[in-house]
Amino acid sequence: MSSLAAVIDAHTHMFSAEVHRTRESLLEREPWFGMLYTNPTAKLATDEELIRAAADAGVDRVVACGFPWRDLGRCREENAAFADAASAHPQLTWMAIVPPHAGTAAARELDRAFTAGACALGELNADAQGWDLADLSALAPVLEVCIAHDRPVLLHASEPVGHPYPGKGAATPDKLVSFLSAYPRLKVVLAHWGGGLPFYELMPEVADLCRNVTYDTAASTYLYRPDVFRVVVDIIGPDRVLWGSDFPVLGMAKFLRRTRESSGLLPAELPPIFSANAARVYRLPLHHGAHTA
Repeated sequence: MSSLAAVIDAHTHMFSAEVHRTRESLLEREPWFGMLYTNPTAKLATDEELIRAAADAGVDRVVACGFPWRDLGRCREENAAFADAASAHPQLTWMAIVPPHAGTAAARELDRAFTAGACALGELNADAQGWDLADLSALAPVLEVCIAHDRPVLLHASEPVGHPYPGKGAATPDKLVSFLSAYPRLKVVLAHWGGGLPFYELMPEVADLCRNVTYDTAASTYLYRPDVFRVVVDIIGPDRVLWGSDFPVLGMAKFLRRTRESSGLLPAELPPIFSANAARVYRLPLHHGAHTA
């Protein structure tokens, strides 16, 4: 591994011990959680399992996204648990999660979470949390906290075409473009290749609107052929793509190997995509070999 670029998995998932303990009751109380995890084989990873997967894959740092809970109390508990997990695992960085419709209370919790070490707000999901990307008044309190802290927001994004799947949602490029036009100062990361938004950056006006946007690669093999990497980088360049597996949805080691072998990326493009971009966007330390710590 020492001869290869450092690797940051910029999009992973884990859950606190409390979520594991109360999984059955949460299936009914949180509709999006219920849709994704009613099947008992649907994997909930612990922080320890996430760290082990990173070590097995040779990944140096992982970024754990918050789940899009609707309940602010649940968000507070998970944010606190994620902060504790990051204290126990130096190679783990975490995102805060709040439900934007909770307004000023959500903004206060987000401010507290950033102070406690959260690197971003995310993964926000309009469909999961029951808010509207077009409702700017409802979103303003939490997004202003992101701007004040100079921290990005990670948004779930969806493709307007293609096969249906649990968790797809309806945050399609047209809605995302309207959102971006309302918040030009906000740093935004769009999950899952932005639902295809990079392809529209062939349009100069869309490219200009997306100048503060980066895209992560989470769940790529469920959505696109491996050459999506080559196609997107040819359109927007290698400096606005973050490698992320969506673990445990995808196996971290397998996806990393597939990216190296089948993406068509050039050697010079690997360091920014695998680590430097995430380190810049999320303001992370970049130390090769951190997975052995």
